[in-house]
Order: sequence, then structure tokens, then C-alpha cells
Amino acid sequence: MNRRLIVNADDFGQSPGVNRGIIRAHRDGIVTSTSLMVRWPAAMEAVALARTCPALSIGLHLDLGEWFYRDGDWPAYYQVVTLDDRAAVEAELDRQLAEFRRLVGHEPSHLDSHQNVHLREPVRSVVEACGRQLSVPVRRCDARVQFCGKFYGQDYDGTPLPGHISVEGLLTTLAELPPGVTELACHPSAADDLPATMYRAERQQELRVLCDPHIRQAIGRAGIELCSVQDAGR
Repeated sequence: MNRRLIVNADDFGQSPGVNRGIIRAHRDGIVTSTSLMVRWPAAMEAVALARTCPALSIGLHLDLGEWFYRDGDWPAYYQVVTLDDRAAVEAELDRQLAEFRRLVGHEPSHLDSHQNVHLREPVRSVVEACGRQLSVPVRRCDARVQFCGKFYGQDYDGTPLPGHISVEGLLTTLAELPPGVTELACHPSAADDLPATMYRAERQQELRVLCDPHIRQAIGRAGIELCSVQDAGR
């Protein structure tokens, strides 16, 4: 059976370095889609850059906060709403979706969230309902698209996993792709210019690997078809 691969770059709009990294990973590497964080000052720049890349599909990266691991707990760097407050989550999703439409000029091609907070209730139900209304896939909630999170340079507690974001590690991940459509998440950046975050230095390494010519060559040899989220539904 055919294998089709969406390579989606998260955090578009979070910083100028992230923006440049994602665009470079699309033009010179294997990124086919991205997810926009509309609350950040660099979001407008991200959209302007994306207009030069018509094949890059753009989804909404719902941003409800960011947390970090410390001594068995997950305190917040920042939090937009209380995740257990369904009404607040719905209102914030509506605000970010409206801002996405204002910035981009059309509906998102897909929905996901910063640090995957949409996988827990009640956020999951809110985001899934929005996905149904827009007729777009929601990450890890759509049976048509399998998810691969192996291209990530840390364990859950921040322990470095450099082999996961090496050329050899990505080649192994690609060789193990199952039949059908798979989304591979990534977080490239061209500069270390993010505010406080657990995932920092690894982003530039991701960019180097995503643009390494051996990766695209391996995809071609394996008969894997790169596609965007929009293309995957066709």
C-alpha cells in the first residue's frame, strides 16, 4: 500500500527564528504543512512569509499555555485559560480562530494545539467539534491520519534524546512508516530566540536534519509521497 507523509511544523508565528526555520524547512527540506500560533507578535510576519509558499498548508495551533517539567510537577510558563473550564476554552478557541481568519484570510487546513493540550477533556471535545464544523482533521483525533511524534529531541521530563533528531534517527523513523497517511510533527527554528521554553536548542538541529539531502533521497527511494494536509484529503 502507498505511504503518504505530512511533515507538519508546529509553532509558526512564535518568533522570527521559528518563522524563518519553518519556511527554510519547507523550501529546502521536507516540511509540507505548518500550524500557526496567532497570539504571538511574529504571527503577522509568519503569514507574510507563508504567502510566498503557496504549497504550504496552514492550520491553527491552539495556544492555551505552555508548561515545563520540574520535580515531578508541571508549572506554567504562561497560561491563557483554565483547561478545565469548557466555556473559557470555547471562547478562546473562537477568538484564536477569528484571528486566524483575519490574518490568513481563509479557514485553517487542520487543528492541533501547543503541547497537545487538546488531547485531554474538555479541550478535546471542544476542538473536535470545531474540526467537524470546519471539516478539517484534528491531530490524533482523525482515523484517516496516523500520528508520529518520534522526531522530538526530549523525553517527557526534558531528558535529551539527540538520536531522535539525527539524520540516522529520522531515516529509521521513515523506514518504519506504516501504509496510509502519517503526520510527522517537527519544531524547526533558524535561531534561538524563543522566550522561556523547555524545547530550545533542539530546534536548530531539527532544521539541519529536515533539510539534509539524505532525508529527501531516502523518501524518494522508499516511494513515500510527501503531501500537505490539504493534499492528503484528495
